[in-house]
Amino acid sequence: MIKDESVTYFIADLHLAQNRPDITACFLSFLKNDAPKAEKLYILGDLFEYWIGDDDKNVFVLEVASALKVLSQSGTKLYYIHGNRDFLLGERYAQACGMKLLPELDVIDLYGKDVVIMHGDTLCTRDIAYQAFRKKSRSWWWQAIVKSLPLFVRKQIAENYRKKSASATAMKSQEIMDVTESEVIAQLELHHSQLLIHGHTHRPHVHDIQANNAFAQRIVLGDWYEQGAWLKVTKQSIELLSQPFQPH
Repeated sequence: MIKDESVTYFIADLHLAQNRPDITACFLSFLKNDAPKAEKLYILGDLFEYWIGDDDKNVFVLEVASALKVLSQSGTKLYYIHGNRDFLLGERYAQACGMKLLPELDVIDLYGKDVVIMHGDTLCTRDIAYQAFRKKSRSWWWQAIVKSLPLFVRKQIAENYRKKSASATAMKSQEIMDVTESEVIAQLELHHSQLLIHGHTHRPHVHDIQANNAFAQRIVLGDWYEQGAWLKVTKQSIELLSQPFQPH
């Protein structure tokens, strides 16, 4: 398949899990039929529902790695930013996928423009409880302790956290879980950019805002709970796209 050097894709929040084969099937179809057309694919976090360590070599995660590796070997460059569910995903798995790990916030050159990309959870500054957990879970000592636990224990911890997170989310207001506008502007101005792309909030939209005393945009990627969703960027346009799940 011929690569289009003027096309870049962004995806996030797939939350791949063994109990959602519909999402996995849609993603594998995307990797086979759509992603090969692009020069680059950026995965902005939460590829998996949870990640307990690169030593978890079950058939499911190996199948995903194999599909990503095929895409990488076809010539599409793959980049990955950690999400709040899969921040333990490491270099070993990234290499198996043929993708490059990026810092939690990166500034990329996108057709001549400096663009800020991130998962987006750090923008939700009003969610005090989550930000406190995030700070702890990113520390070296917390991760060292978790990684030292047996695989089955880590899996149980992840399952318990997922359930607690769902309960906590249900109790929080939509405002608390959304980004803080002032933080968005602060990041754009800090990095001298007029465009920010992120996921996390599951609210796909192109927001027109003001930053650096000029027109700017914040683009939110869609999740994959009910359809495939990605952002297509070319030299001329920006477009949020979706793909329905195929019936079985």
